[in-house]
Formats: sequence, C-alpha cells, structure tokens
Amino acid sequence: MATPTPNNPRDTPAMRQYARFKAAHPDCLLLFRIGDFYELFDDDAVRASKLLGLTLTQRTAGVPMAGMPYHQLETYLRRLVAQGVRVAVADQVQDAADAQGGLIERAVTQVLTPGTLVDDALLADDRACTLAAVAFPSLENTEPNTVACVALVEVSTGAFTVLSLPAAQLADELARRGVSELIYGQTADGNPPERLAAALRALAIAGTGQPQWHFRMAEATEALCQQFGVTTLGGFDLGTADPLIPAAGAIVRYLRATQAPDADPTKAALKHLRPPKRESAGECVLLDAASLRALEIDRTLRSAQSPLESSIAGSLVGVFTTGGGAPGGSGRSLCRTGMGKRLLRDWLVRPPCKLQAVLARQSAVATLVEDRKLAGELAQAVEPVQDVMRIGARVALARSTPRDVVALGRSLQQAAVLEQLLAQVPALAARRAVVRAVLGALGPLAAEIVRTCVEAPPAHLREGGLVRDGVDAALDEARLLKDNAGQWLAKYQAELVGKHNLPSLKVGFNKVFGYFIELPKGQTSRAPAEFSRRQTLTNAERYITPELKEFEDKTTTATTRAVDREQLIFSNLCDKAATVLEPIGLFGQTVAELDVLLCFADKAVARRWVKPRMCEEPVLEITGGRHPVLDEVLMGQFVPNDVSLGVADGEASDEPGVSAKTGPALALITGPNMAGKSTYIRQTALLVLLAHAGSFVPADSATVGMCDRIFTRIGADDALHAGQSTFMVEMTEAAGILNNATGRSLVVLDEIGRGTSTLDGLSLAWAITEDLATARPDRPCPRTLFATHYHELTQLAELMPGAVKNLQVAVREHGDAIVFLHRIIAGRADRSYGVHVARLAGVPQRVVRRAGELLETLSVQQQDHGAELRRSEPVRRAKAKADGGQMALFTEYVPHPAMTELEQIDLAALSPMQAFDTLRKLREMI
Repeated sequence: MATPTPNNPRDTPAMRQYARFKAAHPDCLLLFRIGDFYELFDDDAVRASKLLGLTLTQRTAGVPMAGMPYHQLETYLRRLVAQGVRVAVADQVQDAADAQGGLIERAVTQVLTPGTLVDDALLADDRACTLAAVAFPSLENTEPNTVACVALVEVSTGAFTVLSLPAAQLADELARRGVSELIYGQTADGNPPERLAAALRALAIAGTGQPQWHFRMAEATEALCQQFGVTTLGGFDLGTADPLIPAAGAIVRYLRATQAPDADPTKAALKHLRPPKRESAGECVLLDAASLRALEIDRTLRSAQSPLESSIAGSLVGVFTTGGGAPGGSGRSLCRTGMGKRLLRDWLVRPPCKLQAVLARQSAVATLVEDRKLAGELAQAVEPVQDVMRIGARVALARSTPRDVVALGRSLQQAAVLEQLLAQVPALAARRAVVRAVLGALGPLAAEIVRTCVEAPPAHLREGGLVRDGVDAALDEARLLKDNAGQWLAKYQAELVGKHNLPSLKVGFNKVFGYFIELPKGQTSRAPAEFSRRQTLTNAERYITPELKEFEDKTTTATTRAVDREQLIFSNLCDKAATVLEPIGLFGQTVAELDVLLCFADKAVARRWVKPRMCEEPVLEITGGRHPVLDEVLMGQFVPNDVSLGVADGEASDEPGVSAKTGPALALITGPNMAGKSTYIRQTALLVLLAHAGSFVPADSATVGMCDRIFTRIGADDALHAGQSTFMVEMTEAAGILNNATGRSLVVLDEIGRGTSTLDGLSLAWAITEDLATARPDRPCPRTLFATHYHELTQLAELMPGAVKNLQVAVREHGDAIVFLHRIIAGRADRSYGVHVARLAGVPQRVVRRAGELLETLSVQQQDHGAELRRSEPVRRAKAKADGGQMALFTEYVPHPAMTELEQIDLAALSPMQAFDTLRKLREMI
C-alpha cells in the first residue's frame, strides 16, 4: 500500500496508522480492528477474499477492502493458519470514548506464524507446534559433517531445547520434533541456504529468514540474558561463546517480535518460556525422516502432509485409541489429556536408548498392569486435568480467557489427589516427588480460583458473569442495583399509569436510546409536562423524565462498575497464576507422563501384550510377534511370527545378565508379493520401537537388545522436486545405512536394487547384503532383515553360514491356485508367484495366460543360459574370499580349456587371418 500524502484521499489518521503497521509487517496479512470488524485493505483484501471467501468491496478512491466480524476472528485465523499464511493482528488498545482527535490508539498485539501458535482454537491437542532456529558455526563449510546448532521452542507450553548435531541429520531431527517453522539467517538473495532448502521442501516446513545480526554471538547473548534476567549463561550449561547461543538468541528475538510486537523489550515478556535445556547426543533411538514415514508411526503414507489435516488412523500412534486407529473405529485416545497425547507421540518417535531409562518406564507400566485398582484411581484423577501447560502459556502472554482460569483451578486441585495416590508406589516415586514439591505453590491458587469463579464461566468478560456472588462486596453492590432494575421499572410504570391515567403507557429500554417511556399516538396529547420527548416513532412517542434519567445513570454505571470489577478480579487471578508458571509446567509434565504410562498399561491389558526383556547385547528374539496396527484391524486374525537375530536358534536366555549364543545377525526373506514379507519386517521394527518407548509389545515373548538407531529402506519413492529419481532416493538411503549403522542398530530393507536393471540391482543388493553381514573392526554386524525377490542372494547363507540365514514365506499350492499362509519359516523360496498375484489383482485372463507362457519360455532360456555358463565360463571361486579375494556373485564353475587358451592369446600380435584361424580353433575346442 502506498504511503499516504497530504493530497492523497487515503490520507486519514486511521489509514496512516494502517500504513505504518503494514510497513512493519510486509510479509503478513494485516487484520486492522475498526469498531466491530477487522478490516483488510489493498492487496491483503484481494488475497483474503480468495483465501476466505470474503466479499471484496471498495473504500473511497478505489481502495479494495474486505472485513470480518471481530467475534469470528478465531474462525478465520484457523483457516488462514491452516493454509500457511502469516497474519498480524492490530487491535484497539484504547476505549473509543477516550480517543483524542477521533483516532483510537491501536497496536499490533500478535503475529501468527506456523510455529508460534498459542490460542487453543488454532492448535491440535495431540500435536506440538514447534518453532526451530538453526545456525552453522562455520558458514563457509558446506561439508556433510558440518555441525548444525538447533534451538527448539514450543511456544504454547514454554519448552525450550538446544542441541547440536551433524548437519546431514538436520532434516531427520526436524521431522522427529514435528517442527512447523524454521528460522535462519537471511541470505543476500532472500532464499534459504541450499543446505536448508532441501529439508524445507522435503518436510513441507515453513522457512523464515531473519537478519544475520540476530545470529551474532554478542547480540544473541544479550537477547538470552535479557529474557531470563541473568548476566551470564553459565547456569544454563551454555559457556562463553558456546556455538548453541546464536540459534537460541535468534529464536528468543523472533518470539518477542511475534508474541508482543509493540511491547517494550525491557519489560518482562514470554514469562512462561523456560531456560534452554541442553540435550546431548545419544539419548534417544534415532529414526530418520524416511523411517518415520515408512513405519507410519504418527501418520500413514496416505494421510495428508499437513499436521493440521493428517489423521492418526492406521498409524502406530493410532493403536493407542479405543478403535485401534483403524478406519471406522471410535478413535478416542486412551490418553486422557492433550498433554499426554503429545507426549505419547514424542515417546514413540524419540524413545530412549539407555537401558536404565527404558527399565524405569517398563517398571511403571508393569505396576499399572498388575494393580488395576491403582490404575483406575489414577485414571480418574488424571482425566479432569486440562491442558495446564498451554493454559499457563496463555496466562503469561495475557491471552487467557475466563474458561482457561477456571479450568486451571480445577485441574490444579488434582495435585493433592495424585500426591496421595502415588504414595507407596515405588515405580512412581519420582513423579510423586515432583507433585509433592509443587503442591505448596499450586494448592492455594487452585483453592482461590475455585472459591472465586462460577462452575460454568463465560467465554469472555464483555458482560461479566465469572465471579460468584458473595466474593466481592463492591461487585455485589453493583450487581444488586443492576439486577433490581426490572423490579424498579415495573413499579415505576405502575405509578405513572395510575397517576396520569395512561393505561397504554410502557417503560422500556434499548441499547441506542437507553430507558424511555412510550405512549401510543392516540395518548400523546395527554402526556404530562415532566415528560421530555426523546424519540418519535410511526405509531408512538418516547419520553424521558428526570426520575427515569437519574435511574438510568445509576444502572448504567452499575453495569460498567460490575464488569470493571470482574475484570480486575480476573486480572488478579491471572497475575497470581503467572507467579507459579514453573510449578504449573512441572505438574503438567508429570500428569502427561502418568497419562502415557496409563495408556501403555491399558493397551497391554486390553490386548494381552507382554513385557519385553531388555538387555545390552545386540540380540533380537521375538516369539509369536504381531504387527501392532494390523493386529487391531484384523481383530485377532493376524498370523503371528517369530524373529531371531544375533541369537543361535533356541539359545536365548530369560535370565538377566546371561548372554545368548551368537547366531546370524542378517536374515534374507524371500517369497511372493502380498504374502507378508514387508509386513514382517515393519512389524519387527515397530516392536523394537515400542519396547524402547517403555511399552509392552504384542507377542508371546520378546528379548530386545538395546538399539541406537532404526534404519529402514522400504517402498518406492522419488524426490522430483530435488531432481532425484526413485533409484537415486533408494541409493541415498542405502548409503546412509551403510555409512552410519553400528553393531547396535536395527536395519530393515525391502527390495533394494529394484529401481534399476536386473543385473545392476542384483549386484548392488548382493554387495550391500555382504557388507552388512561382514563384521569390521570399527563395526560389528547390525541386526538386519532384508526382504528380496533376488533369489540368487540366498546363496549367501551357504557362503556366510555364521552371518546370514534364509527365511521364506510359506505358500500352499493347489493346481494353478496358491494360498498365502503368512507364516515366516526357515528356508528359501524358488519362485516369486508374480503371475498368480496378478491374477488375484484382477489382471485380465488373456494377459495372465500370456504372461504364463512367456514365463515358461524365459525360464527355459535362463536355464539354458545358466548351463552354457556352467560349461564355458571360468568364475573365481567364492572360497577365494576366505583367502583374501572377493566373493563371486554367482555360482562357482569349472574352468574350460578354451578359456585357458583364450587368456593366453596376444590379440595385438594377431593378423586378421590368424585371428580367424584362432577363432575357428576355439570353436572346435568348445
């Protein structure tokens, strides 16, 4: 919008005010409060009319304009945020009656971006809204091993985390954390740095550039010290010139700019923001973005990409609902609180990789499984607790509502109940200690809120209705005068009717003219002298008397006084809540943990899941394992299977500290499509993940060695936006596995090498399998499941008997028909049954018959070609690998004299005639 000039018809005080705000927030849709509407102008109006379906009108001089009623702001904000639009809200911060020169004072009170949402109506209760900032200590170094320093803030709860990690793992970390927006130092061309652009595109995350000086060490340190009121950051485990400081300082500046844009930066702001907590590497089992997607942990592959639109149905998180996450299920989460729902996702995408942490969770779940009376009582105590962590944030940001405050008071009352229930429960002693520590601060606040506020509070305080009668004497007096108005008016009307003999006289009220006396036209001539005309209607006249005017003044001020008094009481309650934000956060975190532990226990009891034995040895032994999602969908009809990696068959021990005998760590699974290979390997990864999260697992028994990472290469995918084909994506993910897998990793592979030619794919699959099955001084063999249609790979079980074993999917044949038994058994499949699967898929019979004919022809040709090779081709023997040579890819063959003769020929010394004679001789030898 052009800046107004003296000759510009837009040159009004309000439009100059609007232009100033728009210049300060050019990248936002600016909602400008005018009376009972939020207005948009110029390009913003045109854009909003398209996004929201608003009517586009024109102000004077052809200025496009669109608007929305102020009371519908949340509805429109929700729609804009869902579309990734940044919004600045300019509110009236002055009463219109106090305005000087006709201009009401306004200020931009908040800027809404994808990563800074705090209002309850804009947030999903089961998903965190996380903002991240990233800085690279060395801007010049673009090598993959560059360190990325990351700061993460969940504005709606105040959680603040800082960590460093290899830059190559940045996208995976953003995916695990569910980041909605990433801020970074602006570049000269205005585009995100290339190392970030790919991650932003792949994860569909909003990127926001900020001035580079926000990331300078001195300015970032200043921002952090000012925010937390300290002179040094040493108390936050951030030393002088710590490389994590730039990202942390930049994110604080960004939050101040969005949450209180016009606030004095020296004043206390973001009071709910906790000091940064430093996280160390190696605390959690790592899953990259590809694994999160392939294993469908928090959403399915078919669900929408937007977190606001995606569904958990069919995902691992969806298992922990009453409908098991299946389509058509009730879908009510087993977690009772929004805090628990968010923590459930976090525990599943970032489970601990330290044995003691896992055992502590398991012990708590086991206690709740065994003591169902305790579990029921805890559930009843947890269920009434509202999202106090988010309510605390809104209190700190002065955006809380009467309903927030009442919900906070009732929720905090449960602290005393939980403290009593957790007594004498050793597995939950640490959580009881937290509740006990905060009880002294939260108990009095809860009692005051419950004593002060009504049980059914209004959504806002424009007309009061929050405070109970008898709480405040001044409020009661004002209410009494206001509430008795009806009785006084009825009495006054009766007096006037009798005194002046005017039976049709009525005393009434409207918001425009206030109180009035109304007479029909036929009686107006009899109006007494003390009646002063106030309004003329078609069929009546309205009057006012000195007595009625005096009453009007009293009642009007009484209503205002009552509302003002309630506002003051409400503000006092919010101020008191703001002084105990830290205890509120600790209580909320403890309730969330109890909620998830109860969720795990309820699922274990309902579905008869078992407690897995966790150990440090890199083993995996599962008996009767079931896919947690499909087992719910199939209602107990799922076929269970066993898994044994790194353990000699039958040698697993249930005794703590007793190691199992070493067995193959890599299993090759062959068999037809649709028979269950992919389900089997995904199932194994999910059971290992559940075990590390502290949950019981769907199996008859399980022994799980601790993992540091879970790698997957499952499914065909491409990244055309990044110029990568399906095969390139496949090889990139394979490279990540080969370069980063350790002896404590779990690797799940499905059809490696199928994106290229058969021989290329087979060669790569063979080499990858061989590498994973070969122990090196710097890396023992990771536990690996590899589902493949390359039957040639099954020879590795004979060539590497201590490292590789073969598994196959059991199939039963009846003539031309096949039945998939979905059982994984020892051995290898010799057919893929692709033509049979095509028939089941509904491929026309003519095509199926022709495919069968071609299959027989190609099979004969392949057998003849194999015989030819066995007769004529000398291949280095596989045992050469044991002697220091490279293992042969295919079967070993006996050398032929013709090949020996051919190897001795000096081709450069032969004339054309000699070459012809030599070729004829070799042919005769063959």
